[in-house]
Amino acid sequence: MKVALLIVLLAVSGCDGRSVVGQTGQNVTLPCEYKIKDHGAVHVCWGKGEIPSSGCNNQLISTNGHEVVTSVSSRYQLLGQLDQGDVSLTILNLTEEDAGRYGCRVQINGPFNDQKHHFDLRVERAPTTWAPSEPQTSSEGPAAAQTAADQLTTESLLTSCSNSSSFTQEQQEGNMLTVVLVLVLFLLVVLLTAAGLFIMARRWKQLKLPPQQKQQLWQQVQFSSTSSTLQLQLHQRASAVENVYQIDGAADRGGDYEFCP
Repeated sequence: MKVALLIVLLAVSGCDGRSVVGQTGQNVTLPCEYKIKDHGAVHVCWGKGEIPSSGCNNQLISTNGHEVVTSVSSRYQLLGQLDQGDVSLTILNLTEEDAGRYGCRVQINGPFNDQKHHFDLRVERAPTTWAPSEPQTSSEGPAAAQTAADQLTTESLLTSCSNSSSFTQEQQEGNMLTVVLVLVLFLLVVLLTAAGLFIMARRWKQLKLPPQQKQQLWQQVQFSSTSSTLQLQLHQRASAVENVYQIDGAADRGGDYEFCP
């Protein structure tokens, strides 16, 4: 009698168990649904471990049938359409610690009406897609060689472009320096030419003086020369008189010395 009752209870509660395999670093979904048209929106909870007689052990996430009510981590998500009774649990970014049994409890009104779904999750390590220490296969060889050649070509183009830009910049600087030097030389030539023309113009004006101005200049020159001659003659006469006085004085002093006792 007890055994028959237990079988009936298990059948009514809808308890089952399925195995699900996931890989580390990836996502896995544990399916759980109920007929929302028959029961309406009900409370659903997910827990890790066996489902107890009421509620959920180690509860991870729960919903009131319309939205998520509680959640212990953002890694646990109800991504199904809640308004259609899809309360499947999605675990993001699996780790080896996520392996174990999970339970979904759909709380339907009435005694022994709750639906229970168990899942045994097994987590495997994701295969390594590529390791640097592993030799490349023959099929990957040409692709790798082509990639290396493309990189080398790109580097060569970049180097040549940088060298060309440096050479162009140096050439531009040299051209600018040449232009500056040419401008300086041109200005010097212009200044020298202007000075020469100015001097020649003044001399030409002097040569083109009217006869009266020329005569006045000539008289001034003659007067200056005459005054110089007179000054020279006067100076010579003064020197001669002074010499005569010196001779007479010397003669007098000689006579005095001759007649002294």
